[in-house]
Amino acid sequence: MNNRTVPQAELAWLGAVEIARRVNAGELDPQAVVAEHRARIDRLNGRLNAYIDLDRAARAGATGPLAGVTVGAKESYQVKGLSWTWSSPRFRDQRAAADSPPITRFREAGAAILGKTNIPELVASVGTLSPIFGPTQNPWRDGVTPGGSSGGSAAAVAAGLATVATADDLGGSIRMPASCCGVVGLRPSPDRIPHDRPDPTTFDSRGVIARDVADARLVYETLTPRQRQPRPGPRPRRILAVTETPLGMAPGPAAAVAGAARALAGAGHEVERMEWDPLPVAHSYKVVRRVSLGVWPGEPEEYGPVRTLLAEGRQVPATEYWQALQDGLAAGRRIRARLEDGYDAILAPTLGLLPMPHEQVPAFLGDAWNQHVQFVLPISYSWLPSISLPAGEVDGLPVGVMLAGHYRRELDLLQLAEELEALPGFGFRRPPGY
Repeated sequence: MNNRTVPQAELAWLGAVEIARRVNAGELDPQAVVAEHRARIDRLNGRLNAYIDLDRAARAGATGPLAGVTVGAKESYQVKGLSWTWSSPRFRDQRAAADSPPITRFREAGAAILGKTNIPELVASVGTLSPIFGPTQNPWRDGVTPGGSSGGSAAAVAAGLATVATADDLGGSIRMPASCCGVVGLRPSPDRIPHDRPDPTTFDSRGVIARDVADARLVYETLTPRQRQPRPGPRPRRILAVTETPLGMAPGPAAAVAGAARALAGAGHEVERMEWDPLPVAHSYKVVRRVSLGVWPGEPEEYGPVRTLLAEGRQVPATEYWQALQDGLAAGRRIRARLEDGYDAILAPTLGLLPMPHEQVPAFLGDAWNQHVQFVLPISYSWLPSISLPAGEVDGLPVGVMLAGHYRRELDLLQLAEELEALPGFGFRRPPGY
């Protein structure tokens, strides 16, 4: 096949839509992008630490909706024969005996699974510092967190070490690293993409990290073939914008959401201010998440940094857990009801703070954590689909904004996200040096 129409150095940055189009048309060798990303991993991953295990035999298919596309698989996903440690000393030697359902669908669609991407232990952090594999660096600046818990996935995509990557998101773990690394992070409504484990919270979600909205849409549609929705066209929207919060936010996220509100208003959409109270879900999550850690097997001493939270979760009475979950879900329903009162979307900053050095990452479920997750967490509890989009940089580090749409109307949300992405100041930019 003739790959000469694509310069070798540009293969790493081709989007999934373009790769699949070219491969299916016979214009691009299905292994071309696989080989280029593998070469970049060999050259750059020692610095970045986005991947913690690789499939050296990975091959892409020559046909299918994702033919030729490469995928980084988050360590919380099972990929047969590869690491499945959850970044915990308790499971240090564990390897997956089978593929997770989404991995099976990726393979059937023609994608190549390059390897496993780094996570914090039991995905319980807003950074990505593994007690087994060490920290993943932000492609924009060494020593800075890529966010968590899908930090390895976001860093791989941002640095051109994969076309797309898998991720999951209970309290923000798709959208937070997407914002920190300057990429797109789509969290669908819960249960759109199948899980391996039961979810007693009702609001966990699997999604995708990509470099643009079109690629996120293609992956979403491929992984949810029985949930087809009509693709909507552009139209004027009524949008609720969160520009103030009782917890405050850093100037960078505040400026980003204000700029997004102005851009959307300038594009013909109606933008109104939305009151925001993140504390009910924060209080809920501090109970719910501790209990979700407490159900992992074995003794706390067998684990790494999560051992304290795990032990605390085992002391929470069932009635306290149930009440905390119901209180949080009630707060989420209030957000959903506000949106359903004649509006099309919610706009907010993705995070309350900018990416920070690893040693300054807010302690999980601590006080500073409240401010950092105050936008993503309430949307998780609401069951609404949401997406983080790159909104430029502040002091050389990415900042993101989040759009949330109506329950199970992902394609409508993606249409609006694509409109915002196309406006000046938004969308993916390559990190310096990559």
